[in-house]
Amino acid sequence: MITGNKGEWSEIYTLLKIISDKQLFAGDFDLNKIESLIFPIIKVLRDESSGTYEFSYENDLVVVKDNSTEFRIPVSKFQEQAVCLLEKLQSETSASFSIPDVEAFINSFNSQSIKAKSSIKSDIRVVIHDLRTGMTPELGFSIKSQLGSPSTLLNAGKTTNITYKLCVELTENQISQINALDTRSKIKDRLKEIEKQGGTFIFQKMDSQVFENNLILIDSCLPQIVADMVFEFFNSENSKISDLVKFISILNPLNYNLDNKHPFYLYKIKRLLTDIALGMMPATVWTGELDATGGYLVVKGNGDVLCYHIYNKNEFEDYLFFNTKLETASSTRHEFGTIYSVDDELFFKLNLQIRFV
Repeated sequence: MITGNKGEWSEIYTLLKIISDKQLFAGDFDLNKIESLIFPIIKVLRDESSGTYEFSYENDLVVVKDNSTEFRIPVSKFQEQAVCLLEKLQSETSASFSIPDVEAFINSFNSQSIKAKSSIKSDIRVVIHDLRTGMTPELGFSIKSQLGSPSTLLNAGKTTNITYKLCVELTENQISQINALDTRSKIKDRLKEIEKQGGTFIFQKMDSQVFENNLILIDSCLPQIVADMVFEFFNSENSKISDLVKFISILNPLNYNLDNKHPFYLYKIKRLLTDIALGMMPATVWTGELDATGGYLVVKGNGDVLCYHIYNKNEFEDYLFFNTKLETASSTRHEFGTIYSVDDELFFKLNLQIRFV
């Protein structure tokens, strides 16, 4: 029997839903359908460990092909199963669960897994008909579901730590007292206590040279901008990327000429989010070459599936920008959030983690 969490079952829901819809609906920054941007589906491809499954249409039938067999199943069956699965996902409270009826249905065309093959970067690939250009591109997608817990865009690690130099004189006793603060918002409280003692913070470096160079590759000013945004997150109530960029744009730490209202910070952060979404990771050298997954299929709480893809760059960037936030990861696991000394100078590390709202 197959068991999985809501995120994993959402992969199968997405497959059933888009096949039964016969089209992909593009979404805007606020997760609404863009009525003028609909892509008819020609074919859906899903890679499992047992092989690739191809779903195409023949009138009101879905033609399913695996490595050796061909099945013809009414589109209505996919629609029925999608409805059944959505009801289960909306009501289920267990962390992991089985859905026998849906499992029996996917077994009927030899599919045995609710997750796509882990070595393949795309959860699903879709060949669409672009009515504007007449082209039929194959688009790769990761699936992001709002039916379960929000997923991360950038996972925290020691590689996402940021070091700041402290300009302040503190006794050993003061340092110990500040580091001992253990409230629910202990990092913020430690920062406030340092500032109460007259301390200021100067960005020193990204702890990972690879991550810093990845940021510089995208834009030479990004290390400083990201460091300023992370500091503002830990030093205020702002957490949404859009709010943090608004703050940084007003602060203008890089002293850009804003006379003509160029959106310097907005543009650079959108580029960063897009590159992260398309494969940039802190510990791996980023060349700027996009991987096969060019976008996201987002499963909304009401069951709608919206398409965001680099193929429609503006919508994809806006979705990432308005639907992500910074959050505090484990300071113990990733070793940040305390004052420490090196050669009689004081330093403090913060950490970058980005999650969907």
